[in-house]
Amino acid sequence: MLTHDQLQKTPLYDEHLALKARMVPFGGWEMPVQYDGIIKEHDHTRQIVSIFDISHMGEFIVDGDCVECGLDAIVTMPLVDLPVGSCRYGCILNEQGGVIDDLIVFRIEERKWFLVVNGATTQKDKAHFQKHLKEGAVFKDVSFQTGKIDIQGPLSFNVLSSFVADVGKLDYYTCDYFDLLGERVLISRTGYTGELGYEIYFPWEKTKDLWQELIGHDSVQPAGLGARDILRIEMGYSLYGHELEENISPLESGLSRFVSFDKDFIGKDVLLKQKKEGLTRRIVGISSENRRAPRQGQRIYLGSGEEIGVVTSGTFSPSLNKGIGFGFVKTQHADSGSPVIFGDNKSKNAAVISSRAFYKDGSLRNKTV
Repeated sequence: MLTHDQLQKTPLYDEHLALKARMVPFGGWEMPVQYDGIIKEHDHTRQIVSIFDISHMGEFIVDGDCVECGLDAIVTMPLVDLPVGSCRYGCILNEQGGVIDDLIVFRIEERKWFLVVNGATTQKDKAHFQKHLKEGAVFKDVSFQTGKIDIQGPLSFNVLSSFVADVGKLDYYTCDYFDLLGERVLISRTGYTGELGYEIYFPWEKTKDLWQELIGHDSVQPAGLGARDILRIEMGYSLYGHELEENISPLESGLSRFVSFDKDFIGKDVLLKQKKEGLTRRIVGISSENRRAPRQGQRIYLGSGEEIGVVTSGTFSPSLNKGIGFGFVKTQHADSGSPVIFGDNKSKNAAVISSRAFYKDGSLRNKTV
């Protein structure tokens, strides 16, 4: 484990300390897990609006035609038909079809691409792109030049529009450049909470100025990793290191809609074989019969005691007032509504297999902005 001095710090580290945030190691970074309480921060995001420091994420720029430069063959989603000013979620795979990382690709110009990857895998991802991009592609790692603040919640548009007059032109999963606090910056209508929200890519050394302006708004409160984890689990969103790993394929992880078999990509042959032969395991939702939550690493059993899988993520859901989570189970036991038990040698709890989309009342695709 890295020591305090070895952990990387975002440009907002001092701001978190000033707010008396509880800091924890996360993917090689020292990050705020909570400020005023995880449940309170979850509720404020669902009901009003919160800001999150996501500056630990990695950002790359690739210049070149997506096919000729090799970018399209590195990612699982199609890029050729992606309009300028739009973004698309997908994965990068190893030769065995396992997920090296999940990412979002932005088409910011006809031949210019902005890639957002996970903070813990940035260096691994960088090496993968540099290895597989073709001669002529221009690759640039701008991770430590780019701060990132996510503003999420039903009132996120109301708040951000007071700083950026024309941000209302953004539809879900689109992006553009806007003037904000004297800077020309990329803003996307994306997020990880299931609520209406925006992700702002700001100059690293000036990210503190943006944070202070946003947090000065009467409606805005900061939220940490704890609330973010509950929010993403309620929505059924995967997290690298939990539902996604290099020994797990995107088909097993329920991400088949983000895989285009109409083009070539690294790992495609393995996925085609999985499709043909059938999967031996599948990701499922786990809905507890009470407030007790499944926890990563716990086992999943049938009522007979037969072990059929393992929990990858879990939490108590304030929105649903019960424990929820995800896990991989043997395919023959993956039907929704099937009764199961999760736990360990110390305790076990009744649950049912369910859809991973637990929470469906968010403002994510709000059409009124």
